[in-house]
Amino acid sequence: MPQVSVIIPTHNRSDFLRSAIASVLNQTYEDFEIIVVDDASTDNTAEVVAAFKDERIKFMRHETNKGGSAARNTGIRASKYDYIAFLDDDDDWLPEKLRKQIEVLRSSPPEVGGVYTGYMILDRASMRVIRRYCPVKKGNLFHDLLVTNCVGSTSSMLLKRECLEKVGLFDESLPCSQDYDLWIRIAKEFWFECIQEPLFNYYIHQHTISTDLEGQTRGLEIMARKYSKPPLSRNFYTNQYLDIGVMYCLAGDVHKGRRAFFKAIKLFPLQLRAYFNLGLSIFGSGKFRQLKEAERKAFASFAPTKRA
Repeated sequence: MPQVSVIIPTHNRSDFLRSAIASVLNQTYEDFEIIVVDDASTDNTAEVVAAFKDERIKFMRHETNKGGSAARNTGIRASKYDYIAFLDDDDDWLPEKLRKQIEVLRSSPPEVGGVYTGYMILDRASMRVIRRYCPVKKGNLFHDLLVTNCVGSTSSMLLKRECLEKVGLFDESLPCSQDYDLWIRIAKEFWFECIQEPLFNYYIHQHTISTDLEGQTRGLEIMARKYSKPPLSRNFYTNQYLDIGVMYCLAGDVHKGRRAFFKAIKLFPLQLRAYFNLGLSIFGSGKFRQLKEAERKAFASFAPTKRA
């Protein structure tokens, strides 16, 4: 059976990292290495990793913070096996994940470069399951990915190394959507398989949503230039601007939030969620937060992503 390199980038999340590493060590498939790349943490990350005392774990550290994509790339370059998997430091895998992915990938035709899985979205504080996501799309996903990221999180994916050798690593110039960008590039050359069963836990917590909203806006502009031919769907940009607008309003900058909502409406005038959030913003940041929290509680069981 093939060996797997598992890459875990981390930054100041030692409390979550312990659970992530343990979920890999608890896999029923055991022929792997774990490469933890510490992206200049200032907490006790090194001590948490050292406490496992497992020779399959390799610890690496950036002396300056370079971002998640750079940390994943450092791990990829240091890895030695033909299959590569990623795990975010605030997620964890179910015990059968690697075994089931390897079985699918080994039995697939050579044009298949990776296997992704379903997952469960949980609230970290209460451990309540918000939603089960069970994907169905497989094969040539290039045009599907130009519409939306149907593959999802890096924690979902098991890849053949040859995919990265052919299309390159994570684009470190992108301040957001680096995983989405990589899936699109791989989909130009390879097919994907999927396992509908949820095989990892995707947590929502207070540190989930990025506060670098200017960086996310800049990332959208880079993606627009990068995928102008063929173009990414307006739906992708609309949803991104909607999320950015919500986060600006939650952060107290209603003016920038409304500007993002207007961009979303300009791109797709029939997107009702843009008008809804624009209307909520009229009440100011404090009331906006209250109303969004009420909305979240009312519709939590239907939430498809970690959106604000």
